[in-house]
Amino acid sequence: MKLFIALTLLLLLGLLIRNKHKPALLFGGLATLYYVMDFITFKEWSASYLNSSLLILILLLLVSLALEKTILVEYFSKWIITDRYRSSLLKLGLVTAAFSAFLNNTAVVATLMGALQKNKHHMPSKLLIPLSYFALFGGTMTLVGTSTNLIVNSFVIENGLESLKMFDFFFVGACITFFGITALLLVHPLLPAYKASDEKIEEHLIEAKVLPTSSLVGKSIKTNKLRNLEYLFLLEIQRGEKTISPVTPDETIETGDRLVFSGDLQHIEVLKQFDGLLLGGDVDVIKLHLVDTIITPESSLIGQKVKEANFRSKFDAAIVSFKRGSQNISKIGEAELQAGDRLVLAVGNDFEHRDNLAKNFYLFSNIQTNQKFDPMKSFFIIASFLGVILLSALGVVSLLKALIVLLVGFLAFKVLRIQDLKRRFPYEIMIIVGSSLAISKVMISSGLGHDLASFIIQSFGMYGVYGSFIGVYLVTLLLTELITNNAAAALSFPVAFATALALGVSPLPFIFAVAFGASASFMIPYGYQTNLMVSSVGNYKTTDFLKIGWIISLVYSSIVLIAVPIFFPF
Repeated sequence: MKLFIALTLLLLLGLLIRNKHKPALLFGGLATLYYVMDFITFKEWSASYLNSSLLILILLLLVSLALEKTILVEYFSKWIITDRYRSSLLKLGLVTAAFSAFLNNTAVVATLMGALQKNKHHMPSKLLIPLSYFALFGGTMTLVGTSTNLIVNSFVIENGLESLKMFDFFFVGACITFFGITALLLVHPLLPAYKASDEKIEEHLIEAKVLPTSSLVGKSIKTNKLRNLEYLFLLEIQRGEKTISPVTPDETIETGDRLVFSGDLQHIEVLKQFDGLLLGGDVDVIKLHLVDTIITPESSLIGQKVKEANFRSKFDAAIVSFKRGSQNISKIGEAELQAGDRLVLAVGNDFEHRDNLAKNFYLFSNIQTNQKFDPMKSFFIIASFLGVILLSALGVVSLLKALIVLLVGFLAFKVLRIQDLKRRFPYEIMIIVGSSLAISKVMISSGLGHDLASFIIQSFGMYGVYGSFIGVYLVTLLLTELITNNAAAALSFPVAFATALALGVSPLPFIFAVAFGASASFMIPYGYQTNLMVSSVGNYKTTDFLKIGWIISLVYSSIVLIAVPIFFPF
């Protein structure tokens, strides 16, 4: 049994690293397998999905839908950027960290990202990576600052320990935020200096399908004057399974050819001179309306190939350009969608009225799909939320009950609608966390957690309890860079808890090692959703994160390894 569980967990880790399947499917499938094989009872299996901390996480995400519509973050974004870079960076750090301590990190980053991208004083590439890091710092300061902390608290409650308090994370998190912002102010010259799009043309790959009625058919590239376009260059022709590249002047255009152009998307209208072209294989160039988007981490599109996603029927849109970080995707139809992918969509009249936009995309256009509340309503929403947090922190009422009352109040005053909750309900997080709790029970009851703890104690035990604490943190840090923060916390917690029990010491330092370690995603853009977001918009390469991320990771880790045992003794 123990060997089988170990093999299935290794398989789970391998599939998570490959990033080809949704984590919810993998975790849910494994938890179900363990139940079917009688490794866990039905009562234990089902109870994992009703954990109070998991319910708090879900309620918090639903309540945050109202907070996303307030003008507060947007208001502060206008104050942040000035002509002095270091001052702007400091204000960006303070504002982002403060909001991220209580609001959804992705919402904070999405709100500020547009303002940073359009600012006239500094290159966006000098601000967007720090924006993501600041959001990570701020999220470590409270129980509700990041989903990772709430997930760890789910494991804490499930193992019979007292729930973590709202500000248990604060002192360590505040140290992380202070030294993290200071470090970025010192090492900012390592950030890439990519010129903004108005100074340097941002290259996109644009795909256009040739219809049978097009006057281009039967004529050469030279005759059609496709070589003489000022802003676009014909990079290749996709003809069935065949790719023609480079394209010679004598190549003849055929019906069904997909012409792939490279160039400035702002001048795509030059293609209007050619009849019978469909952008993205679906949109008439003459009726062009473009919207710049990023796929959200909770999107239902993740894991699907573009040709199977039915963009036209779901969104009244077609993909014109597809970017993943700094990489342009040429064979759009065959590409598998991932969180953080940047899609330029050609949209129809019904696009802005679709109910599923907010769940699937962050929008960077002037389409009014996410209108903000007025100042009075924004103040009411924010004051209500902060009041709930304060009452919970003072022990007047439990956070679970307070969030239920707040959510009902938002529905009653029409701040939120039932449709909003249906559209943005975090099904995947619920499955991942609930399944992780079930898997954790199996790891502990089978003795595998104890064996892994023994391995860490043997490997790091020469340095005593503190060495084992370092070992747990490093394992979690490695996992969060390889997979995702939530998955890293789910896999590391059983080992951390078993290590503390085996050493006969307080489990709190090991619990916080997992919580802070799972949020330490700085070197690879794929471990945390805000890194993915800024990676696509800033056209960053993975090496851009590595160059500065290892320094920030070192500073962050040093603070955690020093501060946690001080505030939470063994």
